[in-house]
Amino acid sequence: MNIVFMGTPEFALPTLEKLYNSSHSIISIITQPDRPKGRGQKQVISPIKNFAIENNIPVLQPASVNTEEFIQTLLENRPDYIIVVAFGQILREALLKAPKQFCINLHSSLLPKYRGAAPINRAILNGDTLSGVTTMIMDKGMDTGDILLTREVPIEPNDDAKSLHDKLSERGGELVLETLSRLEKNNILPTPQNSDQASYAPKLKKEESLIDWEMDAINILNRIRGLTPWPGTHTLYNGKRLGILRGEVISGEASDRQGHVERITDSGIEIGTGKGRLKITELKPEGKKAMAVKSFLSGYKINCGDILG
Repeated sequence: MNIVFMGTPEFALPTLEKLYNSSHSIISIITQPDRPKGRGQKQVISPIKNFAIENNIPVLQPASVNTEEFIQTLLENRPDYIIVVAFGQILREALLKAPKQFCINLHSSLLPKYRGAAPINRAILNGDTLSGVTTMIMDKGMDTGDILLTREVPIEPNDDAKSLHDKLSERGGELVLETLSRLEKNNILPTPQNSDQASYAPKLKKEESLIDWEMDAINILNRIRGLTPWPGTHTLYNGKRLGILRGEVISGEASDRQGHVERITDSGIEIGTGKGRLKITELKPEGKKAMAVKSFLSGYKINCGDILG
């Protein structure tokens, strides 16, 4: 089948690679315009554009995919399907009607749960133990289209947003190929979503990174996992930002010394929380690299009874 692929970040790359190595033909790749990044504001190309260049696939980068001019460009060589994976623009109705069949979106949750921009992060933040990927027929709503296929992926206790992202991107690529294969055989029945079961995954905000030590230790740990690598989590110590990268829950009752340093060893710094203690095992002082607690203790003074936050 003839495919147009729309995607931008690293999450979309496994799907594109699998499509490229399949029997399907990629007519063109659509990705977001190059963006300035970093202190020097140097133009950076997306992983998807880089793949297109390396494999001599035509790549287009319209500021908007919804213009009449761009849609006409697609219609000149009309694809069977448009595959959309973390593209970064909303597709209007006219564009959704451009392929001979329909547009297929890969979403990183088990829809209708976690519609929206940050399903991977929100699942971990909420302490879920199960995630997954969904292929769906795109409509004019946000992640509201009929479901084609889903695949479950367990969330392991040591998963953070980055590791779960990588698992879902790989499983998602497999699911897109399976979806196309079953569509070719007319062996798939689209299923409308149950809106009564829908939940939402709003975009992350930097303000969410500050740790509230009144929360239970398990919820703080889920916040650390769910916000790694971006925007990360931090607390304040002696007026400076202290990034908290990894930790463990030490079970116990509610503490009246929330945010206080309760115990210090080479393996971790234990902090009182709303319930139990959080043992910090890896951290990042302001302006420094990430380090284990033992390295931190050799260069910084911290004592039992000190207050974080």
